[in-house]
Amino acid sequence: MSSSLNSISRSFKRSVVSTCLVLAGIGAAAVSMPAAAEVKVGVSDWPGWVAWYVAEQKGYFKKHGADVKLVWFANYTDSIGALSSGQLDANSQTWSDTLGPLAKGLPLKAILVNDNSAGNDALMVGPKITSFAQLKGKKVALEQFSISHFVLATALAKNGMKLSDVKVVNLSAGDAAAAFISGKVDAAVLWNPWVSQIEKSGKGKPLFTSKDMPGLVPDLLVAQDKAIQTKRKELVGMIKAWFDTEKFIREQPTEAAKIMAKVVNMTPEEYAVFLPGTKFFDAAANTLAFDAKQALSLSGTAPVIAAFLTQHKLIEGKPVAAKGLDGSLLQDALK
Repeated sequence: MSSSLNSISRSFKRSVVSTCLVLAGIGAAAVSMPAAAEVKVGVSDWPGWVAWYVAEQKGYFKKHGADVKLVWFANYTDSIGALSSGQLDANSQTWSDTLGPLAKGLPLKAILVNDNSAGNDALMVGPKITSFAQLKGKKVALEQFSISHFVLATALAKNGMKLSDVKVVNLSAGDAAAAFISGKVDAAVLWNPWVSQIEKSGKGKPLFTSKDMPGLVPDLLVAQDKAIQTKRKELVGMIKAWFDTEKFIREQPTEAAKIMAKVVNMTPEEYAVFLPGTKFFDAAANTLAFDAKQALSLSGTAPVIAAFLTQHKLIEGKPVAAKGLDGSLLQDALK
């Protein structure tokens, strides 16, 4: 498996550190980007973001008048730093990893929801564990302060338990999977392809997945305020291209998997595992996500995510979700 998804975790901790370095003037790693691109957009290894290459290859950007340069980041955290420091016009990043920069006052806006994790992240347990009560006092391997940690905290809270009720073992995702399979830990919080591999091996099953926490693991397109002001037409065109992309993935998943798999050096069969656990957002789902009156909107879920970040001292200050949202480009794209 050569996908860089195996080496990054969409981690709260590392992205917050990266943002702090940028704010301190140290900056992120230098990124080489052609000057010809009208809109420079960071992309990392997650299905909802790799899907932008479907838009590129199928000509959807050109169709909607969007001159877009996709900039690949093997290390997701570097892309957050690149956006925060102004090296990118927009970036593919999670809502959780956007709240930290917002708390610091960075001029960023979420303008599109690409997807929600809807099963790709899971709490895996052995065959003998059938309830959360049986997890009490057990060892659970995960990457500390990552999305996986947030998934576990949410799963326990929904079932009347606390993080202190289990013994968290801090391991990288790959090591956590190995520890679980070998029986060194009782459970592990992982994401695909490990979830699928463990199920197929018969070593474990999901007790809770990101499908059970709708709205809490959104993956976004986040833009600099300056880019929204100066390149609005292109960004609106990009949103229109996304809706064509979502439709293509929904109607032709096999062909979409071929395109996406090539980007991350996987076979189409290997990449197909990611699609069922990714809820790609169409125009209707995006409209709800930007409606503050909806409980599962970006505004509605922000306090829950921010509480986790604050509890573990992963952000400084209190992010105001409304300041990090701009649904007007979505509305323009739907006209």
